[in-house]
Amino acid sequence: MELVSARRDVALVMAEHGLGERYACRLLEVDRSTYRYEPRPDRNAELRDALRALASEQPRFGYRRLWALLVRKGWKVEVKRIHRLYKAEGLMVRRLKRKRLSRPVPVNPLVVRPNQEWALDFVSDALATGRALRTLTLIDSYTRESLAIEVNTGISSRQVTRVLERVIEERGAPGALRCDNGPEFTSGHFEEWCGDRSITLIHIQPGKPVQNGQVESFNGRFRDECLNMNWFINLTDARRKIEAWRKEYNGERPHSSLDYRTPDEFAKACSELTSRMAAIPPDRPSVSVDRTAVLAEKGSLAPCPGGHALVGSAPPCNRNLIATGGSGGMA
Repeated sequence: MELVSARRDVALVMAEHGLGERYACRLLEVDRSTYRYEPRPDRNAELRDALRALASEQPRFGYRRLWALLVRKGWKVEVKRIHRLYKAEGLMVRRLKRKRLSRPVPVNPLVVRPNQEWALDFVSDALATGRALRTLTLIDSYTRESLAIEVNTGISSRQVTRVLERVIEERGAPGALRCDNGPEFTSGHFEEWCGDRSITLIHIQPGKPVQNGQVESFNGRFRDECLNMNWFINLTDARRKIEAWRKEYNGERPHSSLDYRTPDEFAKACSELTSRMAAIPPDRPSVSVDRTAVLAEKGSLAPCPGGHALVGSAPPCNRNLIATGGSGGMA
């Protein structure tokens, strides 16, 4: 609007005062090209109307799809022009920004004993009939034991807690559980169950499975050696074959990170070491005593004339003999 009013002022000065165009533009500080500018007709007016009409019919189509529809209708236009008009008309498809769960980096304590931390995750597969198959894998992060593999077509958070309760009855409760941010592990029931049993719940950051690397490594072996190598006729068949593989994994399969021992052998060695350490009596309280005085009372030390203490039945020391290497038989 400022340029329009400036052009109007230039025309008024020229008409009322009889000034020339050059002098009037200089007086009002308006560029002569601005005063002489004549708007060009919009050569895209019909294309704009067609684009707006098409976008109103298909509001979720992007500019490339709208361009393809216009070309089908006989418009000979490049996709770049459609993109410019698409943006100028404000027809951009609004995409909802994905809400991502924000979590701090979980604490990664050094795992030094069994039952210090368990890790759990889900693995999906299918039956021979095409029906979905879901498995819950649970391992001990220290001994690498496969504690349980629950097999079903669907597993809820309550089923997860039932599996954990069964394993806890066999080997005791863990200090912590490490898992991802799936709905089964973030439900109120699961968090309340862990809180009631004083089990620390460690959620990894979204999109970073490496923070739960122990169970991810196990899942890779589980899929490669069991799921990909078997054909599951039905749910019963899947449970039987997966449980047989789990027992083989724990009792027969050498584990490279355990010096090629099986998880059962490593867990047994840890148990025996813990039992031996528990059998060792606690250290006696240390009492500070004068060892020289105690030995002197027992007759083990005899004071020599020179003030030196001698051990046992050794003859009295003679500094002159030690210094000269004399007749005392000392070289």
